[in-house]
Parts: sequence; structure tokens; C-alpha cells
Amino acid sequence: MSSALLRSGPRLRLLLAPRRARYLNVDHGAPKGIPPPLKGVKVLDLTRVLAGPTSTMLLADLGADVIKVEEVTKGDDTRSWYPPSAPVLSSAPQESSHLPPESAYFLAVNRNKRSITVNFKEPEGLAIIHKLVKGADVLVENFISGKLAEFGLGWEDCRKLNPRLIYASITGYGQTGPFRRAAGYDVIVEAEAGLMHITGEPDGPPCKVGVAVTDIATGLYAHGAIMAALLSRQQTGQGVWIDCNLFESQLAGLANIASNYLIAGQQGSRHGTSHPSIVPYQVFPCNDGFIMIGAGNDKQVNNRSPFSEPAKSDCFVPRQFKLFAEKILERPDLPTDSKFSTNKARVANRAELVSLITAKLQKEGRDHWIAKLTGLGVPFGPINDIEQTFQHPQVAARQMVTEVEHPRAGKIKLVSPAVTYNGERMPIARPPPYLSQHTTEVLTELGYNDKEIADLRQKKII
Repeated sequence: MSSALLRSGPRLRLLLAPRRARYLNVDHGAPKGIPPPLKGVKVLDLTRVLAGPTSTMLLADLGADVIKVEEVTKGDDTRSWYPPSAPVLSSAPQESSHLPPESAYFLAVNRNKRSITVNFKEPEGLAIIHKLVKGADVLVENFISGKLAEFGLGWEDCRKLNPRLIYASITGYGQTGPFRRAAGYDVIVEAEAGLMHITGEPDGPPCKVGVAVTDIATGLYAHGAIMAALLSRQQTGQGVWIDCNLFESQLAGLANIASNYLIAGQQGSRHGTSHPSIVPYQVFPCNDGFIMIGAGNDKQVNNRSPFSEPAKSDCFVPRQFKLFAEKILERPDLPTDSKFSTNKARVANRAELVSLITAKLQKEGRDHWIAKLTGLGVPFGPINDIEQTFQHPQVAARQMVTEVEHPRAGKIKLVSPAVTYNGERMPIARPPPYLSQHTTEVLTELGYNDKEIADLRQKKII
């Protein structure tokens, strides 16, 4: 582990400990963790790739029995998105010997689920899905609008089988409107819904975000909507059709950029890592890497409680910037210079100040500046690559990686669920399944006998 990362542990403690002491009231006698809140909830997962599987994984994390229905021969598209992939053990189950290795992509968003394969284009396969619908609490699908109705699995079809069913549709553009039949792709919606336009350097082309944030956001919205629908059903006894889509999720995700346009007609633009209205607030190069610095606020200076009302005698000075200028830039004159004395002035003179800061920071390496900034009270963070991210002391301290035993791959590492309850995360009770791992198990639960299951397998229905 690099010395910079070792030092970032004390840095985090210095910055966060006073806040914890001041604001958190932790009951150390409280029980750890919570019982799985969705235990007993059955979820039929007809989704593929990322947005849908993210939403159903979050339900599975909370204890829901999620049955992932996959195409018979290849399964979820992401199963074939490798390399990278996990190794295959020589002791892997014989029934899985024909399968390719488990792709890292698929493993990322399918923990705690069971996998079955069913060809529901055939009547016998459709009958299996109908049986599952009758016993399900939730169905989640991400087919093009109207496609499942062609197979007898649309909202109206399923509602007749199970009036209490919560039916969540995840599409590109929603169930109505001129684009309702268009397929949804994260990168296309990033382009169409404004995100690419505001991502990238000011003098460069539009850029996509490094991870499929629109898909992930849509999965989070769908998960929240399903939880709300479960509560609604407790009150009404009726199922709900949820219409969740990438386009509207991304539009909502524009946040203040959208509001700037709607309220003031202000067009968004690309700013790289900088902030349009705070300076300095961006990534700066060192002589061996990069560091993010945010020293832009004009803090109130007094000795009263932070919860007190301002007094006329209070003065405002650029405290973070003052510290940064004096201790890092070694330029105590800057905070009193009219060009830099307020954030508004610094925004107006952005280019000059950024050039000055860059020249200074490029004289030393990243570790040098991390050491100087640690404990100073100026927000900063090193630009970590993925290996450095997982070596971060906070990852180990918070147990943000979980190792699980996979029947085909052996021990694999997964990112842990992101939320704790009374200090404990929900467990990863099942590793991500290999293709069709639980088909026999689920069909047996539905009442099929061994001969019927063998016949369905011989016909390639399952």
C-alpha cells in the first residue's frame, strides 16, 4: 500500500471524527443488523444486463427470493461479456461443464439470486412462467414496451393470474410516447438526455461517464418504486404496474443542471472536473499524478455555535482558500487580493488562479501534497485508480469487499451491499448463480416431477 493511502486513513479520521462526535447519537446497546425485511417475498426476474438486475439484486439483498429467468442456451447477455472472467474449478459441477467461465460483469449484479432457464415462447415454457406468476409478489422485466404481451406475459395477462402482483417494467423511454418502442441503451440515453453534453473538458468532445450510471440510477429508482408498491399493496390489497425507464431517470438525474434551464433558461456546458461557480474546485496535476482540491467556500468566522444565527458583527473570509493559499501555495497575499478575496472574484479570475495553483503543485509529487493537506481543513482527495481504490483503508475498515464461495469459480470477491443496518450489512447468502443452476429445484417446488422435468429438458423448454 502506498504511503499516500496509508496517510489517507488519518486524514479521513481527522475530517470526520469531529462530525461524528457532534452529530451522531449511537446506541451501542442496539442489536446489530436487522432481520431480512423482504423474507418471504417472491420476485420473478425477467431482466438482463444492468438496470433490471441491479434492482432485483437489491431486493435479493433484503431477503427476497429472486428467481432469475434466463434464455435456455446463453442466459443473460452479460454472461458472454468476458474477459475478464472468474476461473473455472476442475471440481465444478458436471452439469455446468458446457458453460463458459463466469463473466465478471454478470457476477457484479446477480448475487443472492436463483437462476432458471425457460423458453417461454413455447406453450409448455409459458405454463411454467404462469405458475411462477401466480405465486409471485413481484415481477420485474426489461423487454421493449409491449413485447411480453405478445407472449401472454404483459401486465394485463399477469394481473388476471395474480391481482396482487407488482409488475415493474424497465424500458428505455417508458410505456407511452413516440419512443415507447425504442430499445434502451445507457450510452444512447446519456447522449439523448443531456448527460454527455455536460461531461468532458470544455474544449473537448462530449464524453460518456466511465460506468453506466443511467442504468444504475434506473435500477435504484426501480428498486425504490417496488418497495413503495409493496407498501401500497399492504394498504389496498391490489397490485401495481410500475413504469420505470432510463430516459426519465436520467432526466431526473440532471438535478440542478435541469433546474438551471427550467428556472433561468441557462444552458448546461462541459467543465471537466471543475465547478462552474466555485474556484478552486477541480483536479490538479502533481508531478506524478493528480489530486482533487476543493477550497472555494467563504466561511463565516466567529467563535459561536454553528447553529447560532449570524450577527451583524460577523465577517466572512475565504477560510478554506486562505488556508490553502498560506499553507500550500505559500502565498499569504492571495486571500486579500481583490481578484481572489471572494469566491465570486475567483470565478471571474479562474484562469489566472488555476494557472498559479497548477504551477505550484507540479513541483512536487502527489504524496507530498497529501501529507501537506492532511488535517489542514481543506477538502482534497487523490485520484485513485481501481487498485488504489480497493486498497483504501476505508474499504478494509468498513468491510466493503465480501468473499464468497462459488460452485464453479471457488472463492470470488464481490463488492458488499452498500448500506448497513445497526452497523451490519445484509449478508450475501448466495453467490451469483451459474446458468440454470436452480431450474430443477424451482420446478420441483412448482410440483413438477423428475420425469416431467427430464421431458422438458429433452425438448429444450428448460
